[in-house]
Amino acid sequence: MMDAQIFYIGIGLIVSLLYAEIFGVAPGGIIVPGYLALGIDDPVMVALTLGISLLTFFVVRVLATVMIIYGRRRTVLMILIGFLLGSLVRAGLGAGTPVGPFQIDVIGYIIPGLLAIWMDRQGLVVTGSSAITASVLTRLSGLLIMGG
Repeated sequence: MMDAQIFYIGIGLIVSLLYAEIFGVAPGGIIVPGYLALGIDDPVMVALTLGISLLTFFVVRVLATVMIIYGRRRTVLMILIGFLLGSLVRAGLGAGTPVGPFQIDVIGYIIPGLLAIWMDRQGLVVTGSSAITASVLTRLSGLLIMGG
């Protein structure tokens, strides 16, 4: 039987492609819905990941006022800052530290940066709502196909 993680990533790729084709907006990158769908049962992780994405977006916006950042530089900087902030959270708060029934962790290593890139391109609300909607669709599709 196929590993559930690989399955959800695959379903997320399909949902992301269909979402972008139907609605004309990207749900935070093609792999984001699959990864968020894997962590959707832990709202602390999802919220922390979205928070790191927002912080990454704002840090790059501030840096862009004093530096020339565009194109590939901007993309790499977003992914790098998202990675660094996520790593700081993991190191500072302790990855996997339980908070009630939930864990403190960030989903993936590049997911916050990818979300920040699309927040920069499409706007905060469009990207955030698209990512959450596509992730829920991915999770529901996976549950229907795999059964519970």
